[in-house]
Amino acid sequence: MDPRTESTPGDTLVVTGLGCLHDETCDVTPWLVVRKNRKFMGLQDVLAVTAAGRALAAAGLAATTFGEKIGLYLTVGYIPFEQADIDGLMEASTVDGKFSLAGFFSHGFQTANPLLTFRCLCNMPAYHVSFNFDIRGAYVVTYPDIGQWYAALETACLDLRAGRVEVALVGGVAHQRNYLVEHHHARLTPPVAPEQLHNDAGFIVLERGATARKRGAKILFSLLEMQTEYASRAPFAGATAGHLSEASMGASNPAAPVLALARSLTGGEMAGGRYRHEFSTREGVRGWSEWELA
Repeated sequence: MDPRTESTPGDTLVVTGLGCLHDETCDVTPWLVVRKNRKFMGLQDVLAVTAAGRALAAAGLAATTFGEKIGLYLTVGYIPFEQADIDGLMEASTVDGKFSLAGFFSHGFQTANPLLTFRCLCNMPAYHVSFNFDIRGAYVVTYPDIGQWYAALETACLDLRAGRVEVALVGGVAHQRNYLVEHHHARLTPPVAPEQLHNDAGFIVLERGATARKRGAKILFSLLEMQTEYASRAPFAGATAGHLSEASMGASNPAAPVLALARSLTGGEMAGGRYRHEFSTREGVRGWSEWELA
């Protein structure tokens, strides 16, 4: 896909804001419209709102400036769940030493905090971002890895080109350092060690060049080109060492592309003013994107 092929020739898609967090604590309350809503937020919600707020601030805009002309394109990582909560559900649902589905439905599930569901659902980060920044345009949520982040990015590009939105907030968030996500990755072939998992969030503000220039925004990058492809694999065959190339490390983390883009600004990864991001996933999705420093 060539993002430069638009209704207005030569009007490329540009990044005007970038915000990210990598294994860091943060205070989300400055970004909340209703601070009492903090009790409904899990870590992935906190990370997403904070990173989105940083990206919008870096772009020099408030989402309310665009209303229905700003869209949200978000990829949320694997559903998090803490071991203490799982242990409590298991204990309350055990009958005669075995897990009982009837016991779970009759009384086991009642042992969980009623707010727990709000903190786990993969669409909740999108809700909190859209609510707190008054984003009322297009809304896309994908799950749970880099391959799906590229799908969200492509959708944002298509919507920008078609004029459905003037600004696209594109991001990924992953709460990976918890029992359920670590347990899942430990069961893969080959397994992923806990130290390779992170609690991250990253957002970019993507606009048409004409829109950015009209409002006097500082342009960080231009998106030159992107490509994804899918090669089907046997679902239970595992991943070979060759399949798990350097490009696939962190592929389960949908915030990784934005984090890599941010590092390219300061880490000397630009070659001739350009940065190329490559990835491959265990599911057989692979691809790349190329960005040019403004």
